Amino acid sequence: MQVEPSIIGIDVAKAELVIYFLGQTYSIENTPQAIRAWLKGLPAHCEIAIEATGTYHMDAIELAHRKGHHIYVIDGSRLHHYRKGTGGRAKTDASDAQLLARHLQHEKEALRRWSPPPKAYRTLQILLRRRAALVKARTIIQQSLGAEPLLKAGLKRLISQINTLDAQIQKHLRDAVREAGLCDQVKRCKALEGVGDLTAYALVMAFLRGDFRNSDAFVAFLGMDVHVKDSGTKTGKRKLTKKGDSETRRLLYCAAMAARRSKRWAGVYQAYLDRGLATTQALVILARKLVRIAFALMKNGTDYQPAPAS
Repeated sequence: MQVEPSIIGIDVAKAELVIYFLGQTYSIENTPQAIRAWLKGLPAHCEIAIEATGTYHMDAIELAHRKGHHIYVIDGSRLHHYRKGTGGRAKTDASDAQLLARHLQHEKEALRRWSPPPKAYRTLQILLRRRAALVKARTIIQQSLGAEPLLKAGLKRLISQINTLDAQIQKHLRDAVREAGLCDQVKRCKALEGVGDLTAYALVMAFLRGDFRNSDAFVAFLGMDVHVKDSGTKTGKRKLTKKGDSETRRLLYCAAMAARRSKRWAGVYQAYLDRGLATTQALVILARKLVRIAFALMKNGTDYQPAPAS
């Protein structure tokens, strides 16, 4: 007789995990020790739906996966729309845990089971995100204090220290790429017009995460696919799904801004503008083209051979 696996929903916060299991809701501390103790009492091969929260959910999914449980990581946007679709009126940690379990129970076939990423993926992701936070902080500080003459000397020292930290992060990125044997893949991506070190690292990092069927799947993973909302004769506004890593999209947009000035892409970019597209739309399309070429290069292990300039 086949036994259905137990379904668990977990809402994540920095300090605690709120768990819905067998009709009951309770919480445990979000620490490795507490999670290990909780996992010992579970039946084998549970199905666990857990909310994605940056890094706060990582201990839970990694420890549960090692115990042989099946993990499904649900992003907040998907859960938000599912709550609205089911008529949910309340949003609490307890109701979200229950909603996660319900979502897994009814939508399992549409969900992808989580698997541990390669070590290099996690290292590159963490370093790129930390650098993004550092660059954002540097910009805020410069804008806030730059106009004050009394703080000029102190601001200069602070920015110098931030720049030194930025250089250290980039060195760690280069070291991580070398240790993982990814230098050839980075070199292939950097051959593309507009793509520098950081964008190449981000593309290689994303490519490591899964066995993508084609470039469409890779584009969708990066959140650069288009959300279509049409009904009858009404054509809705097209928007990016933005489901992937936001820092990778930012780097690719910057790469497109640089590529549009190259002989290879200047004509392509201008053709989009001549069609009436806005600057942002043209740059996003150009960024997608760079992504597709980078995917083909990494997938096939070939070097970039640019087509004649348009």
